[in-house]
Amino acid sequence: MKELLQIYEDKEPEIIFNWKDPETEAEGWTVINSLRGGAAGGGTRMRKGLDMNEVLSLAKTMEVKFTVSGPAIGGAKSGINFDPNDPRKRGVLERWYKAVSPLLKSYYGTGGDLNVDETHEVIPITEASGVWHPQEGVFEGHFKPSIADKINRIGQLRHGVIKVIDDPKYSPNISKKYKIADMITGFGVAEAAKHFYDIKGESIVGKRAIVQGFGNVGAAAAFYLAQMGAKVVGIIDISGGVIKKEGFSFNEITDLYLNKKGNTLISKDLISFSEINEQIWALETEIFAPCAASRLITQSQIDQMIATGLEVVTCGANVPFADKEIFFGSIMEHTDQKVSLIPDFISNCGMARVFAYFMERKVLMTDEAIFSDTSETIREALQRVHDKNKTKTGISATAFEIALSQLI
Repeated sequence: MKELLQIYEDKEPEIIFNWKDPETEAEGWTVINSLRGGAAGGGTRMRKGLDMNEVLSLAKTMEVKFTVSGPAIGGAKSGINFDPNDPRKRGVLERWYKAVSPLLKSYYGTGGDLNVDETHEVIPITEASGVWHPQEGVFEGHFKPSIADKINRIGQLRHGVIKVIDDPKYSPNISKKYKIADMITGFGVAEAAKHFYDIKGESIVGKRAIVQGFGNVGAAAAFYLAQMGAKVVGIIDISGGVIKKEGFSFNEITDLYLNKKGNTLISKDLISFSEINEQIWALETEIFAPCAASRLITQSQIDQMIATGLEVVTCGANVPFADKEIFFGSIMEHTDQKVSLIPDFISNCGMARVFAYFMERKVLMTDEAIFSDTSETIREALQRVHDKNKTKTGISATAFEIALSQLI
């Protein structure tokens, strides 16, 4: 696996598009690792301090993810080095998407990512730039449909991603009109843990969980984990956190979800970040769901959780460990050798799978069909890993070996 990984990491990306905003200090990159299958896909993120290497590593991660989620295309990513809280953000995005629109119409598909919203920013701004849909390039480069078929499938994709969830099984509150894009990634993170236990002949019911991050992914993961019977004992967010050693009830987790402000955890029991960061890693827990930014988790944090019973890590964040390497750094390898580490390209593939699902010719547009498709995709990927490795360690190494054998 390591030899395959080295070959894959060392291969230069096929396309690097670099942009400097003429009106602000913003700088952006689209990195296309390859045009496998004639196209490439990956979301757009924005954060202060982002650089091209971060975008490159995420583009390579996306290519691996597509071996699970489909379609069989190359990996890409866009990133903008700019403060997302700056009031000039909208203008930066408008100029960025105008600059990158020729790629989006030809062979590159994008979506939302860190600090860039799929439904409120990516879709309307790309449409204003003359792009039919942010995934138009994937249709054009990979599927090569007729004009009529392209219109029909883009319509299906456009409707599906922003579809309001009306099945109470999948929504914290149907009157709040949460969309598929709001919930599907966190759903996959929770489902990955549930399926992993199930394949091993165990149940997730009663397992204690810690969730890092309370944006769309972390909040949804906590909601679905609690719904399936796991006990969320701690949540850590940049604004602070909450702890309840006996586990928050499903209703309490639902209330936390409904009360959050944007990506910020709100609670009368909130303790400061410095306090929660000292306490949470020593809680007794079986499940850890890192759903915040990339490259945050230290070996000390992992070792504290291992010492108190950690069994499964299900990754909501891409590359959650504080390693310098693109993929399999020392902290990730250490974790993979000690516990069951479900890699990000399986556990957080929900949004990529939704895109792939809606790109098919004609699919059911019900909540049940959409969420079940993502769930089954994740289960099948974990089953392939289990068929090759029936132990509880080395899960990520095995998953990478399976994926890389398709790419090299």
